[in-house]
Amino acid sequence: MSEAPFRPFETLLDEGSALALLREAVAGADDGELFLERRRSEALVLDDRRVKTASYDASEGFGLRAVRGEVAGYAHATEISEAALRRAVGTARLAVGAGGGVLADAPAGTNVKLYGDRDPMEDAVFSAKIDLLKEIDAYARALDPRVIQVSATISAGVQEVVILRPEGGKVSDFRPMARLNVSVVVEEAGRREQGGTGAGGRHGLAQLMAPAFWQAQLREALRIAVVNLGAVPAPAGAMDVVLGPGWPGILLHEAIGHGLEGDFNRKGTSAFAGLLGQRIASKGVTVLDDGTIPDRRGSISVDDEGTPSGKNVLIEDGILVGYMQDRQNARLMGVKPTGNGRRESFAHIPMPRMTNTYMLSGTDQPEGIVASLKDGIYAVGFGGGQVDITNGKFVFSCTEAYRVKNGVIGAPVKGATLIGDGATALKGIRAIGNDLSLDPGIGNCGKAGQWVPVGVGQPTLMIGGLTVGGSGG
Repeated sequence: MSEAPFRPFETLLDEGSALALLREAVAGADDGELFLERRRSEALVLDDRRVKTASYDASEGFGLRAVRGEVAGYAHATEISEAALRRAVGTARLAVGAGGGVLADAPAGTNVKLYGDRDPMEDAVFSAKIDLLKEIDAYARALDPRVIQVSATISAGVQEVVILRPEGGKVSDFRPMARLNVSVVVEEAGRREQGGTGAGGRHGLAQLMAPAFWQAQLREALRIAVVNLGAVPAPAGAMDVVLGPGWPGILLHEAIGHGLEGDFNRKGTSAFAGLLGQRIASKGVTVLDDGTIPDRRGSISVDDEGTPSGKNVLIEDGILVGYMQDRQNARLMGVKPTGNGRRESFAHIPMPRMTNTYMLSGTDQPEGIVASLKDGIYAVGFGGGQVDITNGKFVFSCTEAYRVKNGVIGAPVKGATLIGDGATALKGIRAIGNDLSLDPGIGNCGKAGQWVPVGVGQPTLMIGGLTVGGSGG
């Protein structure tokens, strides 16, 4: 499932003319850029023994931005042409008004490439992808007679961007992405439970389509489903909780990460606003946002303003040392951009966003952390969650969790939710494992209606005094 490649941007828009129009748009402004994008993607979905969806999408367009102070004028179009760009100039200039600003310094250049430039959709022909989905279904059903439903999704795509700066600089980035998700439903004695997993990153489809890989994914999905067949109602009340490594870092991402984005702190709406240099977490807690990890789902060679991505320390040994910044908020706060200016597409304005956000390892043995839990929950898998940025309060549902008493892992529990607030949770961290792990490459992050791919990670953690919501005693 493929089409002829897009025509090069240079054949659609003369660079000299585009630069002249961009400079007209930002005359008297503080900043601005022309963001050109084209995107191709496909997704194939199998459900209940049938391929239910086989989709292909292609889009291209531009976004033109002029920034002055806290105001940004933005215009976008799906037609990449001088005429369309000329029409956009007037809209972008509405933010500039009478002007008088001085253009901010240009982003630093970089030659770093964090991922390859091959289209992952080309790793296999369409029929091979269909055959793989059918193999996945057959393999899962052969694993266990209790499997009554199998779902699988193969998705891949590329995003090509060119960012033209008013000082004349031009930055380009070719961003591949591939992902595989599988889930199974099992039934026993009239009870049905589901288990699912997935993996992906900025690489080709080939490694995801290797039998050893996808078979391991299915065995893990089945394991989770079977565990949940024996789950008992979760207890309720305040208790200590141990979080497993890797994907449980999604709690860190939501409850803490968003609160460390520059725009919320500049406006004073974050629970962490005004706390730079102060202790906000237990000793030993060091949190980074790192967009420079090769091939990771949340990584970007450059952000969507042309700034190279960074390995940014946010919390160091419990002390708040930095926020994630795009160019506009960094300038208004008197600091440097951190390479976190991201947007969903050419139709969206950039804002401070996370890339790969994780907590560094500590020195504790994971087994010892669990063994020290007197009465609580050991949570190793998470589903959806919600957070209020202004106060950091969060609610997360567990997809795999266990009751622990006197250091002994007991029965799995069903219906457990973790309730708390980021600021209290950070200070309630009592033990940090030496087993940092990143998630398998499945994260998406929403903010102000925009979605971008992200990564999360953490070691095993013990957090004291979280509220567990459940239906049991």
